[in-house]
Amino acid sequence: MKVSAIPAPLPDTLADGVFPAGCPSRTVLDHITSKWGVLILLSLSEGEQRWSELRRRADGISEKMLAQTLKTLEKDGLVRRDAQHVIPPRVDYSLTKRGRELAALLIPLVTWAFDNAEAIIGGEG
Repeated sequence: MKVSAIPAPLPDTLADGVFPAGCPSRTVLDHITSKWGVLILLSLSEGEQRWSELRRRADGISEKMLAQTLKTLEKDGLVRRDAQHVIPPRVDYSLTKRGRELAALLIPLVTWAFDNAEAIIGGEG
């Protein structure tokens, strides 16, 4: 993945809009850029998954945090929860169209973080 070393300027619509404390985008950014939010969105980018699959993929997430993250992402319209009325109960999670759009943007960011983590954590800066 090739990324320009020179950052693009912020679009005029964002230049002053995202920085004020009351901007609603801050709430959305908080939801989608949390460690668990990113990992759940990336996991679901590979297709529909059940609770237990998501818990295994996001190693270290507690049941409470998984439930909270899924509920937040569902409320934000990024994740779809499909409760099957069968015995035993089954719930499947998937990305909505907006969630798929977001995951496509997150994949390059997470790829960059993965590729550079060792150098950054190791102090190579």
